[in-house]
Amino acid sequence: MYYHKRRENNRFHCGNNEDIRDLREGGSPISSEIARRVVHSLQNQGKTTETVELLTDRETEILDFLAKGYLYKEIAAELFISKETVKKHIHNIYDKLHVQNRTEALNKAYQR
Repeated sequence: MYYHKRRENNRFHCGNNEDIRDLREGGSPISSEIARRVVHSLQNQGKTTETVELLTDRETEILDFLAKGYLYKEIAAELFISKETVKKHIHNIYDKLHVQNRTEALNKAYQR
């Protein structure tokens, strides 16, 4: 559905007058699916912050290196730990944030 302005009377015209009636009677200007997504997003905003706070200082440090694009071996060298230890920390980060990969972890941690 789309709206366009009629030139002769500067009013919006919609192909579906039932939608306009719904709005006038107090209905929602957005679809129920969009409304659900907005509510879900708002509810999860606080949870993301709480979840990230569950990370240890070391996990947060490693997440920061991931955000900068470091490879596992580079993170290991910077922190003077083994690559396997980095992998274990990253596995723990993914578990705590309930994500599957680096991109999801960074998006959730930095609320992108």
